[in-house]
Amino acid sequence: MVHHISRRTFAARAACLVPGAALLPALAIAQTDAAMGRLIVGYPPGGTLDQTARRLTESWRTQGRPYLVDNRPGAAGRIANAQLKREKPDGRVLLCTHTSAMTIYPHVYANLAYDPAKDFRPVALLASATCVLAVSSAVPPEVKTLADYVRWLKKTETGRTYASPAAGSLAQFLGYRFSQAAGVPLTHVAYRGSAPAVQDLLGGQIPAYIGFVGDFLQYLESGKLRLLAASSERRSRFLKSVPTFAEQGFDTVTGLESYGVYAPAATPEKTVAALAEATQTASRDSTLIAGLSQIGLEAAYLGPADCTRLIATERERWKPVVAASGFRADE
Repeated sequence: MVHHISRRTFAARAACLVPGAALLPALAIAQTDAAMGRLIVGYPPGGTLDQTARRLTESWRTQGRPYLVDNRPGAAGRIANAQLKREKPDGRVLLCTHTSAMTIYPHVYANLAYDPAKDFRPVALLASATCVLAVSSAVPPEVKTLADYVRWLKKTETGRTYASPAAGSLAQFLGYRFSQAAGVPLTHVAYRGSAPAVQDLLGGQIPAYIGFVGDFLQYLESGKLRLLAASSERRSRFLKSVPTFAEQGFDTVTGLESYGVYAPAATPEKTVAALAEATQTASRDSTLIAGLSQIGLEAAYLGPADCTRLIATERERWKPVVAASGFRADE
């Protein structure tokens, strides 16, 4: 006669018979985690970059490539970036970060702990984000266009400031380029993230803010914000009624933030190619595309070679802009 016992009863009996059996569940978990790769993110859970990374790893997992998101926030992502430099170049540990970390940071931070051109190998870009200039109730209601805003700036003595989500961000330097093109000196105010900046914008504590499309989507119907210009070459599909800077005569004020995957520099070509293919497959995943849309991102895949060229071009493009702005961070 066969007696059936529950899994819980079996485990309890096994614990009595096998020394250290109580450690088996923990050991199993550790072995599972060891078999998974890690995708490092330099920002806390819940943010745009973190959400992008999690949606990507979900798609990878369906393709048989299990990766865990490893959040290592701090120093505007530089802690995570530096960590990748120390990892083995075997494709097991990767980095998900924004392009600015590779193109603008080298010109901004005097003591950067990594060299993007030497320490990392681009795997792929997955998504892009457009920046938008918004004004608040602190700006007169008759200011409805970028031309109106420039005229007002030239008359006002108190409203010549704009905010961005972070010092040294793409948004900061787009604002600087706008200031140059408009012929109006503007003072930059750096926030620690987009959430507090948007709240102050909604409350009229700051007159203008340059942030990403996703920062504004939930407030479009509030009537408290006026979106004057987008930094993309073509109008954002999320904000079709908002003209670009270029459309309004400010063709130097263009730039997108991209989010992508990077590997240590010595990672083999074959490994990078396989990861790039998995990312390209993810970029076509309707679930991932829908998830990115919810946070104002557009799926925009670029493979290793194109990604490398783009980063090199953008690094040179922003070098004179950062230098002319006089901004430098020594932290």
